[in-house]
Amino acid sequence: MKNCLDLTVAIPTYNGEHRLPELLEGLKNQINTENLSWEIIVVDNNSTDKTSQVIKTYQENWQCSYSLKYCFERKQGAAYARKRAVTEARGRFIGFLDDDNYPTPTWVSAAYAFGEQYPKVGAYGSQIHPDWEVEPPKNFERIAPFLAITERGNLPLLYKASNKLLPPSAGLVVRRQAWLDSVPEQPILTGRVAGNMLTSEDLEMLSYIQKSGWQIWYNPAMEIYHKIPSFRLTKEYLIPFFRGIGLSRYVIRMLNVSPQIKPFLFIAYMLNDLRKITFYLLKYGYHLQTDLVKTCEFQLFLSSLISPFYLWKNGYFKQNKTNLI
Repeated sequence: MKNCLDLTVAIPTYNGEHRLPELLEGLKNQINTENLSWEIIVVDNNSTDKTSQVIKTYQENWQCSYSLKYCFERKQGAAYARKRAVTEARGRFIGFLDDDNYPTPTWVSAAYAFGEQYPKVGAYGSQIHPDWEVEPPKNFERIAPFLAITERGNLPLLYKASNKLLPPSAGLVVRRQAWLDSVPEQPILTGRVAGNMLTSEDLEMLSYIQKSGWQIWYNPAMEIYHKIPSFRLTKEYLIPFFRGIGLSRYVIRMLNVSPQIKPFLFIAYMLNDLRKITFYLLKYGYHLQTDLVKTCEFQLFLSSLISPFYLWKNGYFKQNKTNLI
């Protein structure tokens, strides 16, 4: 599809009928966008609630100069929803907002300005503040970044490949051409679905973009607030969540590594994961049943160790014809 707009705001959503109105109101109240041509696309990722009716009602009463579009993606998984958004988007830049991400009034203008200022940037993340429904447990700041909390100061920051650190997809802006040049048709990781918490599909996408030579940045001028409900701070949610991150980790670790080095790095990562697991058992073994943060960290280390074997056993490598091993 021919691009003819400056920016597309894409909202992948699953059962977001109660979360979407606040986000859409926030986008209706954006400022400094008079000279921008932009649009909003809601990608319904196979919702079973009234998401489609909520968007239809908004469309019937929409009086903004920029359009509000709706499309349905039946294939479950955030990777499929984002891919559909890229296909539908007409903007040169695509800003992804989850349905629980609420932008400040200058988010859209700041998103476009940054991409124009840095022509070599392929993707850039927002400054993401938490909006806790309840107070998080003690020491939760140690694992908060895994919930897409990104507060890295008020100056732009280049994510260097050597640091092995990338921004989350919440509040992420991608240059559409960078996506088309870099991201394969079939990713290895597709995102969490019912019964499977395997995640990091956003990091896989960004790794492809970075591997192709595009820069990845942090843009603090794009600020959003991430609403985190109380259930996401429970052991019942967090343990499977960190297990999913760990089990997907081998893909991200090996994506930008040359084939000759992979066997050696495979052993190095295994030894390092074993070292961390042993250290935690020796130092915190007694507390792992009572300290939620330490339990989450231990689960991450354990699942990272298992990751290559889990992925191989479940056919991820064969299915996607990848040479990660």
